[in-house]
Amino acid sequence: HGKTTLSDALLATNGIISSKLAGKIRYLDSREDEQERGITMESSGISLYYQLVKGSAESSAESEEYLVNLIDSPGHVDFASEVASAARLSDGALVLVDAVEGVCTQTVSVLRQAWVENVHPILFLNKIDRLIVEWRMTPSEAYVHMQQLIEQVNAVLAGFWEGDRLTEDSRKLEEAKERWRETHGEDAPMTEWYLEEKDDSHIYFSPEQGNVLFGSAIDGWAFRVNHFAHIFAEKLGLPSPAKLQPLMWGEYFIDPKTKQRVLTRKQYTKLYGASKAAVALPLFVQLCLVPLWQVYESVLIDHDQEKIDKVIAALGIKVLPRDRKGKDHRALLTVVMRGWLPLAQTCMVAIVEKLPSPAAAQPLRLPPLVNGEVKSQADKKTTVPRNDVERALFS
Repeated sequence: HGKTTLSDALLATNGIISSKLAGKIRYLDSREDEQERGITMESSGISLYYQLVKGSAESSAESEEYLVNLIDSPGHVDFASEVASAARLSDGALVLVDAVEGVCTQTVSVLRQAWVENVHPILFLNKIDRLIVEWRMTPSEAYVHMQQLIEQVNAVLAGFWEGDRLTEDSRKLEEAKERWRETHGEDAPMTEWYLEEKDDSHIYFSPEQGNVLFGSAIDGWAFRVNHFAHIFAEKLGLPSPAKLQPLMWGEYFIDPKTKQRVLTRKQYTKLYGASKAAVALPLFVQLCLVPLWQVYESVLIDHDQEKIDKVIAALGIKVLPRDRKGKDHRALLTVVMRGWLPLAQTCMVAIVEKLPSPAAAQPLRLPPLVNGEVKSQADKKTTVPRNDVERALFS
């Protein structure tokens, strides 16, 4: 699915390999048979340094330093034990789903392993380039396809949630029955029992929450919707990117007349009629996918030099003349996309922002490992250390 290719891009940020070799060398596939067969058989770990800069150049920019311990685990079902070991060692997971192949058996297995080990995941929809180049989808068709993929992944998580919840409720019901018999007698029928409602919104992947990445590891690019929210918030007359981000996924449209406000489908239909509303492009398609398609069509599919120069100028990126005039169109595309939507930067920021630090994750994850307790995600609570050993482990 591209996990090792993605790892190459992350390694290039630390100068371990050249950025030009990222995606080709598969550095973490260190065994000879892994290189020959093109698949990962053993989990490989490496520590990466990352500096997150906050603020702009005009103001006093602040930076925070992070150490990310990366484990590249196999994707093949025959090496599931390697995935299990990696999940037990990790505090968070970056789960890759192939945009063409969709949710496979091993995807469900990996999500299940992360669920059981209380590992918080974020989702990466990889190989979006194949939807453009191979399947020749339009941006609207690709948007529907991505929606269905995310719904499939969320359906798997919903199954885990309901299974845990039923188990937990069954246990609580038995405890309530036992208490009822103690107070009302052995033969007294139980008359009061209510199923406790619980919010499960936090377990799902949703692009507007920033826990879904879209990209192509082989072409070296990725983005989250907040990237485009920062660019277009001011143009659409919104006070901040945070106001636009929740509208970047779903049935929201730009007003074609004013270009300064966002409409729901109902508002769009009322103003412009049902026929125009039916063909209107949602914000995600218009602001994120259409520019992406234009770059691929200009550089790779049509290779129109005039269009390429316009695209490079519009994106404000630096491309050397030898790259512009080169015969390897894919190499030029990679240079353009890495300059516009750098894969490693996007992934690192998502990891830092969305995955818990060891200090936050270990009080939740370690007690079941140390004490043998089985906790369901439907009823998970952070455990308070009871002695010096637990304080050393959990913090």
